Amino acid sequence: MSTVTSSLNEWQRKKLCSLFNNANLSLLFKASVHGFNATTFHGKCNMQGPTVIVAYNKSGYVFGAFTSKNFAQTAQNIVDDKAFLFSFNDKEMKEDPLRVVSGNPQYAFTDNGPYFESLVFLYNNTVTVYSNPGTYQFDPQKMHGNDLQLTECEVYRVEDCGGLMEKPWRNVQWNSERRKVLLSTISGWKPSVSSVKQARILLVGSVGAGKSSFFNSINSVFKGYVSSQANTGTAGTSLTTQFRTYYIKPGSGVSHVPFSLCDSMGLEEGVNTGLDVDDFASILKGHIQDRYQFNPSMAIQPDSPHFNKSPGLKDRIHCVVYVIDTCKIKLLSDKIINKFAVFRRKTNQLGIPQLVLLTKVDEACPLVAEDLKNVYQSHYINKMMQEVSTQLGVSLSAVVPVKNYCQELEIDSQTDILLLNAVVQMLRASLALFPCLT
Repeated sequence: MSTVTSSLNEWQRKKLCSLFNNANLSLLFKASVHGFNATTFHGKCNMQGPTVIVAYNKSGYVFGAFTSKNFAQTAQNIVDDKAFLFSFNDKEMKEDPLRVVSGNPQYAFTDNGPYFESLVFLYNNTVTVYSNPGTYQFDPQKMHGNDLQLTECEVYRVEDCGGLMEKPWRNVQWNSERRKVLLSTISGWKPSVSSVKQARILLVGSVGAGKSSFFNSINSVFKGYVSSQANTGTAGTSLTTQFRTYYIKPGSGVSHVPFSLCDSMGLEEGVNTGLDVDDFASILKGHIQDRYQFNPSMAIQPDSPHFNKSPGLKDRIHCVVYVIDTCKIKLLSDKIINKFAVFRRKTNQLGIPQLVLLTKVDEACPLVAEDLKNVYQSHYINKMMQEVSTQLGVSLSAVVPVKNYCQELEIDSQTDILLLNAVVQMLRASLALFPCLT
């Protein structure tokens, strides 16, 4: 499955969200990936409820159009008294966005592509926009700087994030003392089997979900500064092509790190792409060794130099963690959900504990982006956790949200606490396996 990532930077996202009372934005369509044409636009955006089109040009303008109605490719004029055009640019970052409503809401847009009368995006299926102020009255210089050549065009579903609950539904202490307690709990963890010194935790997820970023984030917590060891990025196919076992060096006052994180290829929709279920089973059983190069078209063979024919308890996987981008929960395809189901069944057969790690909670909810302590008060995050619990068939208690370090230069206590709490849950889950293995 191709990874589709937003082109909005942090200040642009905040500026855009300010137009919608800090609603949540879910990326549906990206022209550079899906194509600069109306057909693929409708294929991705029809019947998605309120949406906002976001266009970018080289002059630094971010401009577009919002409608509260569904796209349905009816070719009809759509009535929408809530529709508007907007614009802001990097030269006027402190200014409020330009907002222009229709002079005649009976003609908010024509449902035959992103056709907002005065602004037509993907004009004639090209990387341009047609501009002709009329139904929507605006100064072209202020709207797009008279630059009609697009560098990108995206569409987001606009969802009310639901505000905050009166009190958190999970209790978390956010002080530095709690961070120390979590580090101490992790350092003091010991499996009940003497031959196992470290819990082996396998991270599984779609391309771009944040598996490698999670390792880098945990590594950063123990180092005391943000570091990047595992490859991360937004490529269309998995950047992780080898099976990797990452060990974390003790730090931050911790003398012992009793776990290792195992990373594998990302899950992908296509046949012979992404992590294969047979390779997955071999990883669980401890047969695949570090730095094995995956071949999606053929599972590992017993004669491979990276095949461990006699794995011990210490070589097996002790906990499987499914990593999911919170922003993409509503966009998970049936094929990916089915792959998760196949992997879950295989893991259940071997009696291995399983958790779900929800990444990018700050990107999914603007209220959490403002203050990470809102993560367990956000109605939207709670809703997404319940939704993924239902989709994957795991209990809500097995779903843990985190924020990875991605653009920060320094660590912070609140991010650390969420990350360390996730590790504690993984270690607790792993502990339940060892009596079954003896």
